[in-house]
Amino acid sequence: MSSHSFTNLLYHVVFSTKERQPWLDEDMRPRVFAYLGGLVRGVEGIALLVNGMPDHVHILAKLRQDQALSDVVRHIKANSSGWIHRTFPALEHFAWQTGYGAFSVSQSQVEKVRAYIENQEAHHRRRPFQKEFIALLKAHNLPFREEELWD
Repeated sequence: MSSHSFTNLLYHVVFSTKERQPWLDEDMRPRVFAYLGGLVRGVEGIALLVNGMPDHVHILAKLRQDQALSDVVRHIKANSSGWIHRTFPALEHFAWQTGYGAFSVSQSQVEKVRAYIENQEAHHRRRPFQKEFIALLKAHNLPFREEELWD
């Protein structure tokens, strides 16, 4: 990296378990979230916050400019899936959904996004994941066909 290049590439990444199965129970979530944060650090990123619910995760991360976001997410999902299979043998059928959502976050909005991710439990008492994800897509003006979202 050139000493004349400065980046602050912040992302809010969201992905669910396959078919939104509630595989991530309350006892295992802290371990899974810590592992996901470690995978972000493994690609020389900074995991600002990882949280979620039984059927999905949110990652707020600062990533390097020389790493493609798609490669980072693929690395996180593949390695965490293998780790979950090894660590929690009862979850032999565990898988993440095929796709993901990733949204750029300006520095001025980091605390707002952090609070949103931290308050997942309260948030999901009012809104299920599917509606949350659609709201994120709409907020970022991303076109989608709902019948293609849930694989």
